[in-house]
Amino acid sequence: MEEISILIAEDDADDRFLLQAAFHENGFNDKLHFVENGVELVDYLNTISNSGNEVIMPRFILLDLNMPKKDGREVLKEIKQNIAFKKIPVIVFSTTNNEQEMRRCYELGANSYITKPNSFENLIKTVAALRSYWIQTTSIPG
Repeated sequence: MEEISILIAEDDADDRFLLQAAFHENGFNDKLHFVENGVELVDYLNTISNSGNEVIMPRFILLDLNMPKKDGREVLKEIKQNIAFKKIPVIVFSTTNNEQEMRRCYELGANSYITKPNSFENLIKTVAALRSYWIQTTSIPG
């Protein structure tokens, strides 16, 4: 069975903890890799891409927009312009619930835009939907 990796860019420690707990509650026991800002995200992708080993690219990236050093919009643009990374689905996961922001993210190449849920119970449901669609339903080229 294929190992599945999910890359999560989230600068808030509490949100990282809750996301990890929500994935665990949904039975996801593969690899969650957390980065705290856009610079770390790009560095991580470049590191695994240049490792020379059998690379396990993330099945998808869960991307917060408002992060230090390099925000989610800049990272999204960079990922989608890079031939090695552009096929990785990017799900924007933000507290920003603004139609203009959503439109901008889709124009930059986001595959989905999710407003962060307001409770842990709703986060568990959101993670279940993410797993169902992005891991169990979709096919992504290697």
